[in-house]
Amino acid sequence: MLMRTDPFREFDRITRELTAPGTWSRPTAMPMDACREGDTYVVSFDLPGVDPEAIEIDIERNMLTVKAERGPAGNAEHVRMEVAERPLGVFSRQLVLADTLDTEQVRADYDAGVLTLRIPIAERAKRRRVKVGQGESHRQITG
Repeated sequence: MLMRTDPFREFDRITRELTAPGTWSRPTAMPMDACREGDTYVVSFDLPGVDPEAIEIDIERNMLTVKAERGPAGNAEHVRMEVAERPLGVFSRQLVLADTLDTEQVRADYDAGVLTLRIPIAERAKRRRVKVGQGESHRQITG
């Protein structure tokens, strides 16, 4: 048996009861980072211990939704938890994507408990040079 020597054990128990695990109707938020690398936005979500098959990524119009579920380890009917500090349940995060992003080309990778999405900037939104002509010449946009 594992012994806890934390003097705030009762506070921990009360906090866990008040912040119950997320459910599909009321999921818990997951931590994330977002940055831009050249012409791609990179969004990383911390999902340690989540089976990749339990991760759902949906894009509807410009709304990106990530949902994941982490259940208890092992066979629950034969396991008696002594210490349960890792969060369980459903985790979710929604992001509103700009119209300038190419939602058809989103890539998702899951490695070492981190889900990484790569969202490229749409070609139509990339910087272009406008050629200026003189007199009867016309202006032409080039990529």
